[in-house]
Amino acid sequence: MFLPVLATVGALLVATDARTWWQAVVLALGVVAALVAFVWWAARDISRVALPCLTVTAAVWALGVLVTGNDTAFYGISIVGPLTIPQLPRHRGWAALGVTAYVAATGAARLLVTEEHLSGVLIAYVIVPTGVTAVLTGLMFPNQRFYGLVTELEEAREREAELAVIRERMRFASDLHDIQGHTLHVVKLKITLAQRLLHSDAERVEQELREVHTLVSDTINQTKELAYAQRRLNLSAELENAKNLFEAAGIRVRVDREAEVDAHVGELLGQVLRETTTNILRHAQAGQVRITLSESGIAIVNDGAREAPLPELRGLATLRERVAGNGGELTVEQQDGRFLTAAAFPHGRSDAAH
Repeated sequence: MFLPVLATVGALLVATDARTWWQAVVLALGVVAALVAFVWWAARDISRVALPCLTVTAAVWALGVLVTGNDTAFYGISIVGPLTIPQLPRHRGWAALGVTAYVAATGAARLLVTEEHLSGVLIAYVIVPTGVTAVLTGLMFPNQRFYGLVTELEEAREREAELAVIRERMRFASDLHDIQGHTLHVVKLKITLAQRLLHSDAERVEQELREVHTLVSDTINQTKELAYAQRRLNLSAELENAKNLFEAAGIRVRVDREAEVDAHVGELLGQVLRETTTNILRHAQAGQVRITLSESGIAIVNDGAREAPLPELRGLATLRERVAGNGGELTVEQQDGRFLTAAAFPHGRSDAAH
């Protein structure tokens, strides 16, 4: 946003102050160095170009004072200095004093090469350049602290989102443990019992082994359902979980429950809510989320969507097929930084999610 302004101001100064082509070249060098420094500062990596940009702008100011007589030649150093100094790890105060003193001393050196009126020289080459440089440098210190705070907040939010995703993975692992851990424990007990009865009650052993076979088959099916987000879910529990995950990530969440959802439809809606929650935490920079429930549908709207083509979300693509197969419709829309995920069963089919 500020780059075009800096470039425009620099171009105007060159156009109005340069009287020959080589004066224009000298002044333009200072403007270009200032713009380069600003671009790298915006990228938070100004240290790469700080020294050469400071050297060029300092030289341009010296040439403007002692050779070309351009009192606007301080423009470059008045930009590069304030951008660079707050980034220093230490001695920032001394560095600020040094840059300001250099601008003032160099401007005062104009008295050695000209017979212009003293007051005019002091105002044009000392007071104005030194004042501008000092003010801009002073303003950049609180700005640097502000940007540092914003960066810390962004990093904290990213960590919270990562933790929320980790919690979701842990919850998945817990579900998997609940399914398989219980089954393995029961299987162990039944096999132990079958071993004891092997020589005394063959019929009971056969029964126990049939039950073990059935139990293992059921567990395999439940594991597949869990892996493909097809395990039956409790929508109310999913709502509470989504709310906790969003709040843990620093996202405001509002839930509007307009009606009680049909139990069978609720299973699919719970899967849509779970998948959408994960997508928001992973792919959006959301600040607020609104969840609306009707008798046969759910709509989740979040802000913070990236200004980019609609992303390919494989989890939602799989759910869209299953929702469509049960007479419903899954809608995904992105517009003006807002992302909508909505699932609806217009006829409220009681056989949905079977």
